[in-house]
Amino acid sequence: MAWLYLVIAGVFEVIWATFMKLSDGFHRFGFSVLTVIGMVISFICLAEATHRLPMSLAYPIWTGIGAVGSVIVGVIFFGDRVGPWTWVFVGVLLVGLIGIKVTSR
Repeated sequence: MAWLYLVIAGVFEVIWATFMKLSDGFHRFGFSVLTVIGMVISFICLAEATHRLPMSLAYPIWTGIGAVGSVIVGVIFFGDRVGPWTWVFVGVLLVGLIGIKVTSR
């Protein structure tokens, strides 16, 4: 169950980051509220995950899901242009996250 909480926390990190972009610097009230709601859900789920998983495992995976997810959302929904090297390093990040999971106790 802890892993489910961690994945949900990571997904909501991407969601709140996306809503923060859409809030236009917190000038659009509805998206600003959704940003805060997403943050709260993300942090609650992260807290639940770290209750059962080591912080040295949960936190980097949470931030990694957020980082990779934000790159993908930026490219798909906001037309962000990223070069081939960026994708290489996103892949390296994914390999690092898998390595953290595989080598943790």
